[in-house]
Amino acid sequence: MWKAGTMLLCLVFAGMVGCRHTPDEEQVRAAVAATTEAAEAGKASDAVAALSEDFDGNGGQLDRQSLSQLIRGYALRRQAIHVLMGPITTERRGERMVATFTVTLTASAGVLPDDAGAYTVETGWRKESGEWRCFTATWKKAL
Repeated sequence: MWKAGTMLLCLVFAGMVGCRHTPDEEQVRAAVAATTEAAEAGKASDAVAALSEDFDGNGGQLDRQSLSQLIRGYALRRQAIHVLMGPITTERRGERMVATFTVTLTASAGVLPDDAGAYTVETGWRKESGEWRCFTATWKKAL
């Protein structure tokens, strides 16, 4: 009887450990990484999956649909864009999160000649239906 009780307790404990909630900061970092990987792979729908429907990039320069079309266009022309990510820092601001990082864009010949380079990026995140979604991003060329 004691062995059965111990086994049950071990199973309950193992189940609790397995259900451990991933911290919000890790969820945001994972979403940034997944977005970057999808963009490099030319998978437009995966690249915008973590963006909210009302996503605003750089004060109206780029929305969710425009980013998807941009990635799709590069993929159709078989032009590769490469992204080198710096460390991602996160900060909680009330119910929202801010993630900042540097990114360096390089490309195959003929792609992004003016836009290639290093950028400083700040992104804003909010929970929608239990998932973190990026609703805003700003970027500027790093010196």
